[in-house]
Amino acid sequence: MLILGVDTSGKNGGIVLVHCETEASRTLELVPLEGGTFSAQLVPQIAALLEKHGITKHQIGAFAVVSGPGSFTGLRVGLAAIKALAEILKKPIAVVSRLEASVLGSKREGRVTAVLDAGRGEVYAGTYSVQGERANCLGEEILSTGSLLERAAGETVVAADPKLADLLNEHGVKVIRIQAPRADAIASIAFHKLQCGEAVTPEALDATYIRRSDAETKFARPTLRDD
Repeated sequence: MLILGVDTSGKNGGIVLVHCETEASRTLELVPLEGGTFSAQLVPQIAALLEKHGITKHQIGAFAVVSGPGSFTGLRVGLAAIKALAEILKKPIAVVSRLEASVLGSKREGRVTAVLDAGRGEVYAGTYSVQGERANCLGEEILSTGSLLERAAGETVVAADPKLADLLNEHGVKVIRIQAPRADAIASIAFHKLQCGEAVTPEALDATYIRRSDAETKFARPTLRDD
């Protein structure tokens, strides 16, 4: 199966073409994308990648996309592109969380928590039960460093950001450094999901922000109480 994978969730991203089979996968090419210019780069880079390898869009068997957590603008760009392509081509989509990709990339099994810098002195934390190529989500949330220290006591915690790992270690959270998952790893995880029937339709595709946007917070209406 030929999978087109897209990751526009972080400061930098990437697109990839991967031939995935049951026993092995072969990456045709991974193209890095610079953060801040995803909207201008993404579609032209996808077109150029397909043309370079002599592949038409109709040969794509499925799509893989990172749903978050991460940049609001970046996620919207990536998801919109995949949503449009999948709808036109009638191909399945597999959604992968950055936190999920981190715990699987750590090669640890059992209960594993991945953390990402969320800014404002907070972290995105995702706890998963990992067995082989499968990671069952037990919960994803945004936490202060203090709250993470309480929640993560005695657990395996992994992080790809060296500054975040050092900061958390200084605060008493023992963090294992890992490599940041690339778009080809995202495509591989997506392939395993597709084999298990975990595909989503373009209509159901949505971002996992965890934190609401500033606009949503500013304009949120107060909840009415029954007095």
